[in-house]
Amino acid sequence: MFILRDLLQPLQACFPDNNSGRERGAWFVYTLICVTIHFTSARTSNLLRAMETLFGFNIGTRRFYAFMDSPKLPWTQLWIRLWSAMLPSSDTNERVLLALDDFINPKTGKKIFGCASVFDHAAKINQSSYPWAQNIVLIGLLKQIKGRWACLPMAFRYYHMQKTIDAEKVIINGKAPAFQTKFEQAVEMLGEISKALPGRLFIIVADSWFGNNGLLKPMRQALGITAHLLSRMRSNATLYELPGQPVGKEAGRPKKYGKKAGNAASLAADFKNQAQTYSVNLYGKQRDILAYSQIMMLKTLQCPVRIVWVYRKTQWVALFTTDLSLSVEQIIEYYGARWKIESGFKELKQEIGSSKSQTRNHNAVTNHLHFCAMSASITWLYAERLEHTPQRCHPVIGRKHFAFSDVRKLITQAALDKDFDRVFPKPVIPAYNSFIQALMRMVA
Repeated sequence: MFILRDLLQPLQACFPDNNSGRERGAWFVYTLICVTIHFTSARTSNLLRAMETLFGFNIGTRRFYAFMDSPKLPWTQLWIRLWSAMLPSSDTNERVLLALDDFINPKTGKKIFGCASVFDHAAKINQSSYPWAQNIVLIGLLKQIKGRWACLPMAFRYYHMQKTIDAEKVIINGKAPAFQTKFEQAVEMLGEISKALPGRLFIIVADSWFGNNGLLKPMRQALGITAHLLSRMRSNATLYELPGQPVGKEAGRPKKYGKKAGNAASLAADFKNQAQTYSVNLYGKQRDILAYSQIMMLKTLQCPVRIVWVYRKTQWVALFTTDLSLSVEQIIEYYGARWKIESGFKELKQEIGSSKSQTRNHNAVTNHLHFCAMSASITWLYAERLEHTPQRCHPVIGRKHFAFSDVRKLITQAALDKDFDRVFPKPVIPAYNSFIQALMRMVA
């Protein structure tokens, strides 16, 4: 009860302190709760039904749908308040891990905003390679909560292909938006987060698609040296030794690169005999990992990077980061935690139900995804502030950590408590007073 109060009251304070603002603030809080509780889907009709049945709201279908379609919900202020709750001011000197990736949100309606035939690289044999879906670029906070890694959504953007924009199939506020690449959208979101959280050191953990100079160069221009990249290296990436000290008075400018060392695949074979065993917290267990680390020059990024070759029984993988102060154990653990953004996509689409909603226009679609993303983040923040670690309701062999659904059940119990209405009272505007106020406005 008190955890929900501490998390939701600052969000409710983002709405104006008048009758209309207090009413919309209460609707916002209870809608967020209805998205979070575990036995309802996030469809707009189900949310309205839950507010009327579980919490006794008498809103009316037209008014609630207008609220969900409103362009005036203060999402920027709401997210800034929530980012402050995610990252307390006490850990200013620590690194902030941000996971970056994109995902598809399948839909069925043909006139839903942001939908197009998007290529799905993870499609199975019996699935279409070009499903009708929204393509969304998302940034999430990687954080350890009660002994397990989790990904808390922080910001997202809808990605529209340039051919779709040129054909005027995407209309926002009466006009087609300007085309942005996924790199530009990611840098824009990172800029907003860095402005809201000044003085932080950011490490962006991404897969090999984002882990290149297409992201690093504009990110460094926008955020400076406070932003670092951690990603997976391609096997054919060419590496160079660090430039040596100039001997005597050599003509010309100093060398930026040393001798050509080879590509990642050839060096993996050369360094395997020098690999050491490290104990790393990886995928929920303490594991012994065979790895070798060295600082080298990567010409695609035009800067020195720390590279870690991780050896498995028959395969290897090369990780790199521009933060040279990270240890081998940290690099392996942080990149292993990147997989939690994939789990976060599942939580958004299947458990909370962002893929089940069939809202169509821009404001309704965007507001709905904002509610789903904020609900996922609040769920993990609720788990972090619990006194005891939640118990797993459905035991699974090989898994001892609690699940996302277990926390949603605890939130449901707290929200359905009889005292919850006292903490978040439903606004009641007397009809007589509102009628008098309307007359006074007409007279004025």
